[in-house]
Amino acid sequence: MAHIDAGKTTTTERVLFYTGVSRKMGEVHEGTTQMDWMEQEQERGITITAASTTCFWRDHRVNIIDTPGHVDFTIEVERSLRVLDGAVALFCAVGGVEPQSETVWRQADRYHVPRIAFINKCDRIGADPDRCVQEIRERLRANPILIQIPNGLEDEFSGVIDLIDMKMIAWEGETLGATPVVTDIPETLTGAAAAARATMVEAIAEADDEAMRAFLEERVMDGALLRAALRRATVAGLAVPVLMGAAFKNKGVQPLLDAIVDYLPSPTDVPAVAGKDAASRPTRRRADDAEPFSALAFKIMNDANDPFVGSLTYFRVYSGKVETGATVYNSVKGKREKIGRLLRMHANKREDVKEVTTGNIAAAAGLRVTTTGDTLCDEKAPVVLEVMDFPAPVISIAIEPTTQANQEKLGMALAKLAVEDPSFSVKTDPETGQTIISGMGELHLEIIVDRLVREFKIEASVGRPQVAYRETIAREADAEGKYIRQTGGRGAYGHVSLHVEPAEGKGIIFEDATVGGSVPPEFVPAVERGVRETLSRGVMAGYPMIDVAVRLTGGSYHQIDSSEKAFQIAGSMGAQAAAREAQPVLLEPLMQVEVLTPDEFMGEVTGNLSARRGRVSGLEARGSAQAITAEVPLASMFGYSTDVRSMTQGRATYTMQFSRYAPVPTHVTESIVERMRGAY
Repeated sequence: MAHIDAGKTTTTERVLFYTGVSRKMGEVHEGTTQMDWMEQEQERGITITAASTTCFWRDHRVNIIDTPGHVDFTIEVERSLRVLDGAVALFCAVGGVEPQSETVWRQADRYHVPRIAFINKCDRIGADPDRCVQEIRERLRANPILIQIPNGLEDEFSGVIDLIDMKMIAWEGETLGATPVVTDIPETLTGAAAAARATMVEAIAEADDEAMRAFLEERVMDGALLRAALRRATVAGLAVPVLMGAAFKNKGVQPLLDAIVDYLPSPTDVPAVAGKDAASRPTRRRADDAEPFSALAFKIMNDANDPFVGSLTYFRVYSGKVETGATVYNSVKGKREKIGRLLRMHANKREDVKEVTTGNIAAAAGLRVTTTGDTLCDEKAPVVLEVMDFPAPVISIAIEPTTQANQEKLGMALAKLAVEDPSFSVKTDPETGQTIISGMGELHLEIIVDRLVREFKIEASVGRPQVAYRETIAREADAEGKYIRQTGGRGAYGHVSLHVEPAEGKGIIFEDATVGGSVPPEFVPAVERGVRETLSRGVMAGYPMIDVAVRLTGGSYHQIDSSEKAFQIAGSMGAQAAAREAQPVLLEPLMQVEVLTPDEFMGEVTGNLSARRGRVSGLEARGSAQAITAEVPLASMFGYSTDVRSMTQGRATYTMQFSRYAPVPTHVTESIVERMRGAY
């Protein structure tokens, strides 16, 4: 896991080469890597979908998932971290801790995933591993422990000094680095190595009680003792071992594989997975083949090029084992599923297997109802494992097929893509009848449209991107909703009094505070439905409302004419009236933008961000470049990639991720409301 372009896929290619899985190293810039198998990935030189593979090192099976670094595909990191026991966080020795580094680190924190750090690109001009370690400590609030120091930097980088065994490790360029040469540390470096080792030993002792006892008793701190202590500290999340290298130059990968085996946990080292049984009581499943089967489906992949396989469901087994042809139970949907085939995946290549045991990742063909986040288990011992968090889409566009014949095919293709990717959604605008697709950014939606053309053979045209605005209220208010209809037969009567107030960060809250039966209890759910329905389409420009607390304070009813329908309409009318009285506010998504630009273009870049209603919050020198951090409305960022390239002669790069929702300035609000009214 890492920021864009830190070297994840390049490092994974070296791992596959040195573990004997592949006979030839692929390169990202040539589009020949095994893990970036999609045409879009090979053309753009980026990872779009998380690819899994399996390799062996020192008689240990290692399941690897290579994740994307671009924020638009953050769902891939989220679901991978949910099912893996450990992570390798890559950092560029020049860039250090970058925006997406922080995002993936927070995701790993959420799932309590132990991790090791690999500082890559030590051969690049401006490489500064010490600054990188300091940023890991300060920005990520982690406890990095250097277990290697580099021998030279930039073009003089030739290898590393292993501080645990106090040996020099160098790589021969002619052999693609396949055989690292281990020698004694040269005299010129013994002083620096001894000082670095002393710092490392102290840090390990502080993170592990047994190592602290040995340190205080002045016992010999040999390699075996230090490794065991560092493993305990890493698995407990108290330390992050730091290694270095230059993956593109084939340096540092074998010690990284050793560190994965030495310090990251096996399935038996992590706590038993938590879940709920059939009676919703907390339960746990130990990592043991003898336990009842339980697994989490974390990814669905549709293979449009292989109609005989259909969709593949990736799952990780937490306990027990499963065989081909077995019937398993989807405890979330309450349905049985028959496993047609079990496949061990190597990126997009498949290998049939007879069974999958605890701790392993595989794909199943033939599952009909299972979606991302569902639990598969033994029907005799049902369990529901903790679900994943999926980010809400922030950008939408209208899409329509270029021919009428493709209308139905487009709907089916979009439905399949939405099942694959929970951060992508499809809906029909009830006012215009248009199909609206929503995702995490322009690139995300661009890739979706590209996949429609290539995989599903559907040509589609798209509208201008639309921002996912939200509405809220700024103050408290009270209002009534009264629905009375008299007809020849039975009438309709519903009357409610509502109080609304802001509830920052809490979504929509509904509370029944009536007394004395002014609204009968059986009609309260209908009132809530009416309130939520109204707030879902807002009162200003038709956008969903968020962070509003609604209290039902009173009302009245009619013995004969009152009904659920009447109270639902009254609740809807009351919510609309109260929201209008409570000073409604339009909110827009603000993005955290970081632009890395050469010094000479800094003025133009900051001026352009300000013109886009951005607020610059930080400037930081990184070598000969400046990192500019700003908060900018998403609505102002469309087309920014073209502008920033032309401003800086193509020399600047930028990253963007969702930060928060904030009120839209009054003059902008008016134009948005007018535009929405015009559309309807």
